[in-house]
Amino acid sequence: MIESVPVRCPACRRDHLYAAPVYPCACGAPLTPPLLRAAPPEPITHRTWTDDWVTVRCPSCERQDQWPQPELGCPCGTVLRIAVRPVSAPARPAGTAAPAPALPPPPPAAARPSFRPVTIRTARDAVTAAAMYLRWLGFADVVRPGNAASAGIDLRGTGVVAQVDPSTRPTSLRDVECLWLNGLAASAHSVCFSLAGYADEARARADGLGIPLFVMDLTGCPQPVNAPADELIMTVT
Repeated sequence: MIESVPVRCPACRRDHLYAAPVYPCACGAPLTPPLLRAAPPEPITHRTWTDDWVTVRCPSCERQDQWPQPELGCPCGTVLRIAVRPVSAPARPAGTAAPAPALPPPPPAAARPSFRPVTIRTARDAVTAAAMYLRWLGFADVVRPGNAASAGIDLRGTGVVAQVDPSTRPTSLRDVECLWLNGLAASAHSVCFSLAGYADEARARADGLGIPLFVMDLTGCPQPVNAPADELIMTVT
């Protein structure tokens, strides 16, 4: 049963009932950060990578990893950090990332013809090209979700979530981290497509988290730019 705790916003005094999200441990067991009922919620005014993660022990395999810090957004605009019961082991050193949990393998793909790209003239074309490429890789049911803008995900299918950045600036570190969190929550592969490439720190974080990165030119043909992208292609080829 998922644990819920009452939470009162210190800014507007509104009461909420909060349930922590469930994540998959590397062993496959569902894992929920244990909430600390006695601790009041803390308004978030400044974010750091270290504060956004908590160490959690899996009750099934005793593995200890870092997972996203539980948060609650109040309608008044305040974002609250929900306290988690600490474990005895020290937290992962600042600046390092938790290893990605075991994900289901991409669907197998039969022999197929070469990918046929679509010319990119608009941002919508970029999303269409990325969707076609993922389907070509074997994720046959990839679609654009209705709440794409609010969720930060442009494409979603069985076992995969993807972000498509059609802007003229390199994709940022924050974009990569948000994509990874979406994939983590969905127990799916996170894949990123960009027209302008990636910031150096975004590329380094994606390599550490195992996120496949692709760049697209205006012909609409994605090209892998890191090892996880090469591995994804090899896995389903």
